[in-house]
Order: sequence, then C-alpha cells, then structure tokens
Amino acid sequence: MMLHWLILLVMVELSQSVTFPDKEKNPQYWRDQAMQTLRRALALQELNTKTATNLIIFLGDGMGISTVTAARILKGQMAGQLGEETQLEMDKFPYVALSKTYNTDTQVPDSAGTATAFLCGVKTNMGTLGVSAATVPGHCNTTRGNELDSILKWAKEAGKSVGVVTTTHVTHATPAAAYAHSADRNWYSDRDMPPEAITQGCKDIARQLVENIPDMEVILGGGRKYMYPWDTPDVEYPDDPMSNGTRQDGQNLTSIWEEKKPPGKISQYVWNRDQLIDLDPENVDYLMGLFEPGHLLYEQQRTNSTDPSLSEMVHVAIQILNKNPQGFFLLVEGGRIDHGHHAGKASLALHETVEFDRAIGLAGDLTSENDTLTVVTADHSHVFTHGGHPPRGNSIFGRTVPSGGKN
Repeated sequence: MMLHWLILLVMVELSQSVTFPDKEKNPQYWRDQAMQTLRRALALQELNTKTATNLIIFLGDGMGISTVTAARILKGQMAGQLGEETQLEMDKFPYVALSKTYNTDTQVPDSAGTATAFLCGVKTNMGTLGVSAATVPGHCNTTRGNELDSILKWAKEAGKSVGVVTTTHVTHATPAAAYAHSADRNWYSDRDMPPEAITQGCKDIARQLVENIPDMEVILGGGRKYMYPWDTPDVEYPDDPMSNGTRQDGQNLTSIWEEKKPPGKISQYVWNRDQLIDLDPENVDYLMGLFEPGHLLYEQQRTNSTDPSLSEMVHVAIQILNKNPQGFFLLVEGGRIDHGHHAGKASLALHETVEFDRAIGLAGDLTSENDTLTVVTADHSHVFTHGGHPPRGNSIFGRTVPSGGKN
C-alpha cells in the first residue's frame, strides 16, 4: 500500500512539473491568434464562385468529435510536441457543420444506412445498401424498384473519372453504397447469401462491384477473398484457409473486371504495396488494388512491403483520376478507425485517424481549391471519450493523473 502511494505522489509531482511555452503566458499571444482567426473568417465573405470539377469525400468511419480531439493531440505528440495546440489538416477547413445520423429504423445508425444517406441522398434502413427504406432488410424480393443511384454514378454519367479508396475491404458498407444495391450489407460474395436471395435474382456485392459500374477507374482497398472461386489459395497467405477464395459461382472477378475494359485502355491489377508504388499512373487508365484477403491491416501493424498506407493509395488514385479534363469524384474511407473503437483499442483507432488526416493533407497538396471541393465527415460516432484533468502534454494513451483542478 505504501508503495502505491509513493508511486502516486511521484506521478502527481511529475504532472505538476509539466511546462508549456513561455509565449503562452503572454495574453497578446492568444489575442493575436483570435485576430488571425477573425481575419480568415472575414476573408471567406469573398466567396469562391468557381465551379468545382473535382469532388473528394473523406469519410472517417466512426470518427466522432472526441476521436478528432484525441487524434489531434496524438498527432502533436508524435511530432514531439505537447499535442493540444496541434492543428489537424481537417481543422484548417473553412467551414464546419454537424449532421444528424439516424437510420429510418434505428436511433443509432450503422455504416450501410449512413453511406446510403451521404452518397445517395436518401436515408434508409439499417444494414441495407443503395436502396430506399421500402426495401426490407435481408429480403431480396423487396429490392427491385427501390434501387438508388449514388453520386459516384452521377459523376460517371457526367463524364468524370471515379474512384473508391478504403482501408476496409472494397465490398464493405461505406464503399459498397457507392455502387451496389443490396438488402443486406453482409452479402459480400455469393457464399454469404441465402439460397432464396440468389434464386430471386439478387447479386452479391463483389459481383456488383465489377458489373454495376464496370468503368470505375480506381478501386483500392482489401477484399481479395470475395473475388476468387471457393478455396482458391490467397496469393499472400497460401497456407491460411481463412484467406482462401469464397465464391461458389466459380468466377474470378478480377479477371472479369479486366475483360470489361474498353479496347485500347490499360488496366492494372495489383495486390501489394511495391506493385502500387512502382506503377506509372500516366500509363494506367484503370486500377484495381486489393492488398489483403479482408480488411487492410491497421496502420500500426501494416507491413511496408505488402500493405500501402491510406496516403499512398490516395496519392496514386488522384494521379490517375486527375488526368480526366472533365474532372473526377473520389471517395476515401478511413474505415478502420471504426474497427479500432469497436475493439476498444484507442491506439489503433487514433493512429488510423492520424493517417486519415495525413491523406487529407496530401490530397490538398495534389489538388487546387480553384477546381476541387473536398469534404471531410464521419458517418457516426463511438462511445469514446477522455476526461478528468490530466496535465498539459499528458500522453493521450496514459493515465489521467490529477493535476489539482476541480470541476
């Protein structure tokens, strides 16, 4: 017991010795910051009336406000700073808003219903993709006539190039709502579907990926096993039966994807980071990259030779899409922020968020505000918070040591 109290006293002593920059002791430092903020706000009265030819939607899955706050601190601490004063790339955006994220049938939404809402403009039932609320979840025979077009399809019809980049598998809820219509978000391959759904004519999500919008220019993420025939060994994990192909129809969808490309166009399929980094975007018209059998590895766990970062995928995607003078639409999902929170692992979730923010900054460097509209949002939040009165600079993953403050 005595040792416990000694440790606590030492920690409290350390917390009270935390220093912050002397400039923050000067009231003028804070007033200057306030004035700069006001000047930037006033400058926004000079509205940008140009027409955006490019649209990028960055979707941080499960990235609520508390996640953004903690990721901001982590980003600063990763750079050797205290952290609280750090600015995320998304913090630099001139306009901020909040949204209501319920599904038509649930108070707390899922990523399928919310993706349908922000990509198709229509709220729908939990667990359904690219269909209106008239579709009964899990019932294939209620799908026909209730399909919704997404902004990705609208962009393609307008002559723009389109792409999806995600850290989940490409048939997961958020990316799937851009191209698929499904009464069940989990119908990734035909093996995941009940026999009656197949008999009634519904298609699995992976098949819809290659058939619904066959001329999608960029598809990057995970999900190899949903593209290959049943029990086909995975190229990266041939000895892992859980990574084998899952399709029961015998189709190799990566080959079908390549076959559907227009004559004279160059398509490229890659499955590891080295292949992605080495390709020449100027000589690629269509790119599919599937870097894991399922979801991509977490940013903290990925292997550099085989698994690209979200930033690296975004870099290549924009280089390919930007060749179209008519412009492009790109959906970028930081999907594993959500998974880290579901697992109760703050470190995984927050490092995913920092990488997501890095990709936002990179996209800004590769595009111009004169012709590109970039939107950063989340589809829902998570039960994640940090509280108490930790001292300035306290590790975002550390204990909240009392600093003497009171509520």
